[in-house]
Amino acid sequence: MPIKQSVCIPILPQDALPREKLLAEIASIGYPAIEIWGWDDDFPGLCEAAARNGLRMVSISGHGTGTDGLNNPANHDRIEAELRDAIDVAAAHGVAGLICFSGNRIQGMDEEAAIANTATGLRRAAPYAEANGITLNLELLNSKVDHPGYQCDHTAWGLAVLQQVNSPNVKLLYDIYHMQIMEGDVIRTMTANLDSIGHVHTAGNPGRNELDDTQELNYRGICRALSSAGYEGYVGHEFRPQGDVVASLRQAFELCNI
Repeated sequence: MPIKQSVCIPILPQDALPREKLLAEIASIGYPAIEIWGWDDDFPGLCEAAARNGLRMVSISGHGTGTDGLNNPANHDRIEAELRDAIDVAAAHGVAGLICFSGNRIQGMDEEAAIANTATGLRRAAPYAEANGITLNLELLNSKVDHPGYQCDHTAWGLAVLQQVNSPNVKLLYDIYHMQIMEGDVIRTMTANLDSIGHVHTAGNPGRNELDDTQELNYRGICRALSSAGYEGYVGHEFRPQGDVVASLRQAFELCNI
C-alpha cells in the first residue's frame, strides 16, 4: 500500500492561496488528508471545506502549552480536561490523532520522575481516548535548535513513557526532522518501533524546508522503508516551502508516494 500522506496547513504561508483554492490544489495533487495544530471556532468550517475537496482531517493538538506540559503534575487536571474536550472534537470530525507534549524540563526534576509524571498524565486521558477510538500521540521534538528545554527529545524517552502508560491508544508522533537533529538513524529507529508510532512528520534538515537535494535526509528511502515495514499511519508534511507552495507540495507527494 502507498504511504498515506497529509499536509500540515499552519506551517504553510497563510497568504499563498485562499483556503478553498489551497485545499483543492492539495486534493488535486493526490493527498487524502490535512492536519493542523490548534483548533478553534473555525475548525468545523475547515473540516467542512476539507470534506468538500475529498480531504480528511487526521491530526490536531490535544492540549495547549507545549512548553508547560505533562511532565508537571500541577498541569494534569487542566490537560486532562483539554484532552477530553479535544477527544470529543476529534471523534465528531473523524480526526484520528491528538498531539500531546511532555513540556520543558523542570529544574530539580530528574528524568525518571518526569517520565513517570508524563505517563501519569496520559493514563488519565487514555481510557477516554480508547473509548472514542482516538490516539494520543506524544510528540518528539528537538531541544537543540527549535525547542530549547523540551524534554521528550529522544525516542527512548518517549518509549519509556509509553511503556508506563500501557495503552494501545497512546503512541509517539515521530518527527523525522526533529529526530534527525537529536539522534539520526531514523529508518532503523522507526522500523524497530513501528507499533509505537501513531503519526509521522517530515521536513528537510537543515532548515525545515522542502524535501529536496539541499538537505541531508533521503525521504524516498525513508518512506520506502516505512511502506515495506507495514506502517499504516499518515506521513504529514510539516515543512516551510521556500518557493511555490503547490509545486513544493507536489514534489513532496511524488517523492514519498511509495
